[in-house]
Amino acid sequence: MSQTPDTIVHLLRHGEVHNPDGVLYGRRDGYHLSELGRKMADQVASALKDRDITHLRVSPLERAQETARPLAEARGLEIVTDERVIESTNVFEGKRFGVGDGALRKPSAWRHLWNPFKPSWGEPYKEVAARMMAAVHDAREAAQGNEAVIVSHQLPIWTTRLFVEKRSYLHDPRKRQCTLCSLTSLHFAGTTLTRVSYSEPAGDLIPTRDKAAPFSAGGAPEEHRP
Repeated sequence: MSQTPDTIVHLLRHGEVHNPDGVLYGRRDGYHLSELGRKMADQVASALKDRDITHLRVSPLERAQETARPLAEARGLEIVTDERVIESTNVFEGKRFGVGDGALRKPSAWRHLWNPFKPSWGEPYKEVAARMMAAVHDAREAAQGNEAVIVSHQLPIWTTRLFVEKRSYLHDPRKRQCTLCSLTSLHFAGTTLTRVSYSEPAGDLIPTRDKAAPFSAGGAPEEHRP
């Protein structure tokens, strides 16, 4: 008999970022939500304001803090800034990845691409999963019997999902089920993870070009039991 979940930890990806130069901004300062990103954050706050959310834990980067602010105000919550849920490091940070002029077209970049399982171009997936899960369990304890929200970034959230679902870290970034301001929700019964669900409370605001590509055969459903 499956246990009834008593605590939910939602992993919320930040909203759209103002990035006119199309660079991989990573952990760089100065990248804020766009006007659309602020609308997304407001819509998420409106969707979640009546949920039993008692704890809010947020990446230190501006785009995450700005995404969290409307929800903090709606629920009367303190924002707990947590370095463990920050964006992953990447050697290509600050470079453009536009069509025809991307950094990957340069032979000097190829030496970073030898091991996609690690990955060789950035923070190891295992380390990302470890720091994210530590923050998840702290949030679970803080919101015991209720709900918590962690505002983070696409790759850390997706890596966490791959970890809890015991799937390979090797994946196509274009097929991550983690759109802007989406919720990847971890349902716990005590300390046991019982299922993972996914939703897009700001999905109607996401430009078509930014929507995740459909999963190929064998891809993850919107709800999964570990």
